[in-house]
Amino acid sequence: MMDPYHGQHSGHRDDMRTDEGGAMAAPDTAAAPAAGTIRYWAAAKAAAGTAEEPYRAATLAEALAAARARHAADPEFARVLPRCSFLVDGTSVGGRDHTEVFLPDGGTVEVLPPFAGG
Repeated sequence: MMDPYHGQHSGHRDDMRTDEGGAMAAPDTAAAPAAGTIRYWAAAKAAAGTAEEPYRAATLAEALAAARARHAADPEFARVLPRCSFLVDGTSVGGRDHTEVFLPDGGTVEVLPPFAGG
């Protein structure tokens, strides 16, 4: 349990994990996969051959890796995707590392290729 006054673990056994040998293990910080929708626009939509598809991933990097694997037979998808920008639930990802962009359950990833005219 967390000590509410000092922000530290109380040492209560419910806070601690052990491995098979009884040694203390680090807390599990891996994010659970979320389910949501990837929406493709313009050239990304043409390359994917669909307007949208589901994702099941914890991060944007995982969702995009799965999309690349699904569309591996189409080299145009692999060419278009790196030039795209991404929105997660309407918020621009910008230059953030995709491994650090966590996806919400029920969320939407928008895949936006560069548009002509700015």
